[in-house]
Amino acid sequence: MKDNQDEFDVLRYLYRKPNSSQRELAKNLGFSLGKLNYCIKALRNKGLVKIENFKKKDNKIKYIQYIITPKGISERTKLTLNFMKRKMKEYDNLKNELNYVDNNQTES
Repeated sequence: MKDNQDEFDVLRYLYRKPNSSQRELAKNLGFSLGKLNYCIKALRNKGLVKIENFKKKDNKIKYIQYIITPKGISERTKLTLNFMKRKMKEYDNLKNELNYVDNNQTES
């Protein structure tokens, strides 16, 4: 469950910022570099992310671009829907709990 959430967070972030450095990703997601590497490797092994190396011609700096594959986009969508379902269930449970408390207080 936690791995799915971590992978979802990485996919969501990479979708918005595919040129992010690993340090930037780790910092903004609250991950250690080791945890981020583990997640990215898992995503790559599942075929959800491709990693491409580029070299800027001007100053010869190498950088990496993360590309979410069509399979990765599909998985991100599925994870988003599951996340929304969980949150709606939590909301319904809290609403029922509050209604129960309110009903018991008015009866007293």
